[in-house]
Amino acid sequence: MTKKITLAIVGFAGLALSGIAGAADIHTQSIASTCMSCHGPGGKSQGAIPSLAGLDKEYFVKSMKDFKAGTRAASIMKRQANGYTDAEVEALAAYFAGLK
Repeated sequence: MTKKITLAIVGFAGLALSGIAGAADIHTQSIASTCMSCHGPGGKSQGAIPSLAGLDKEYFVKSMKDFKAGTRAASIMKRQANGYTDAEVEALAAYFAGLK
């Protein structure tokens, strides 16, 4: 009986965590859509603004940190970068790195 209860608890915990992961994915996709306003649909730029799709995660994170710090010149990106937490920047980096 105890084993069944333990398995049930583990199962419910897994469902709860998958719900949290799903919510995180929705949040990341939501904030990524703001990036796509300038960087193009699916992160693929149609013009002079750089594409984000397939960008190396470490490069993305470093760039956002540089924008925040003001060590990389940009007018709009400094304001955008300041609006995201480190965790959101990491999530965005992973999201865009996964787009091809």
